[in-house]
Amino acid sequence: MITVSLCMIVKNEEKKIGKCLESLKDLADEIIIADTGSMDDTVGIAESYGARVFHYEWKNDFADARNFIFGKASCDYIYSADADEEIDSENRRRFLFLKESMDPRVDIVQMYYCNQLSARSVYNYDRELRPKLYKRQRTFWWQDPIHEQVRLEPVVFDSDIEILHKPDGDHTGRDLAGFRRAVSDGYPISARLHMLYARELFMAGTEDDFRMAMPFFLQSALDDARSVEEIRQACCVIVHAARITGDMGALMKYSLKEISCGPSSEMCCELGAYYQGKEDYAEATLWYYNAAYETESILDLHRSGDIPLKGLCDCYGAMGNEEQAKAYAQAAADWQSANIRENMGH
Repeated sequence: MITVSLCMIVKNEEKKIGKCLESLKDLADEIIIADTGSMDDTVGIAESYGARVFHYEWKNDFADARNFIFGKASCDYIYSADADEEIDSENRRRFLFLKESMDPRVDIVQMYYCNQLSARSVYNYDRELRPKLYKRQRTFWWQDPIHEQVRLEPVVFDSDIEILHKPDGDHTGRDLAGFRRAVSDGYPISARLHMLYARELFMAGTEDDFRMAMPFFLQSALDDARSVEEIRQACCVIVHAARITGDMGALMKYSLKEISCGPSSEMCCELGAYYQGKEDYAEATLWYYNAAYETESILDLHRSGDIPLKGLCDCYGAMGNEEQAKAYAQAAADWQSANIRENMGH
């Protein structure tokens, strides 16, 4: 049987951490926690479960904190958890079976992260596989009988274990502030972070968030080192911000730039909203229709589903076509219902 180190980063989690550790105490062979400055009873609760708690000076860098606490682990595998996660009895049984039957060649085990849509986040799906269990010391294996080479790609196993995510409040403001801080500090924004920044803006950002993000994405849209997909993401953010601020020059320039690459549902929604705001409902319906039926989303699934369908409903209603308005209202409701079922099984 493999051994597992539970590693966590926490701060002021006294309301959540007890339930989390209670659900994990029989699965972990050691509990190691980095506390980043709790002012409540978080540390005391953790220690009551036998946790070793290390006081970590917060550097506005989650990766550095993860690396710090992973470095304290001593077991075969490391399980990374947040204080707002719980595992029920059935999935604890599955986890224990995994410990007993683990193939030592597996480097990473993915588990289903559930209940993601209960709060605003960067995720489009309610149930999604995530890497959760990591081999602490990786062994290099030679492969292929001829022209042999060292296997460099990790062996990933997709388990059937489900983790219930029970967030307490909305972390969007914190996350978007973190993106802005990284940009201000000159941290290189990878393609993955670029996508997540744009996605979180569209899924949960305020108008002020878009305004503050616009300079970065303007620079990104003109960066030859960025991929076509990154430039499309940047254009979508810029056009949304331009529509908010009334910058018609930027709206025209960057909507055309994105459309020339093949329009996204996000851009079609933006143009639909623009013409709807101008009370040009016939033109707005053209773009909303394209968003819902002719294009695909690159950031937020709702931009290819209920959002443009509701836009069509509102526009047809404004034009006095109640029959069409009702049809699109029903289509929006049907999309939401179907999307919830799909997300639950994703």
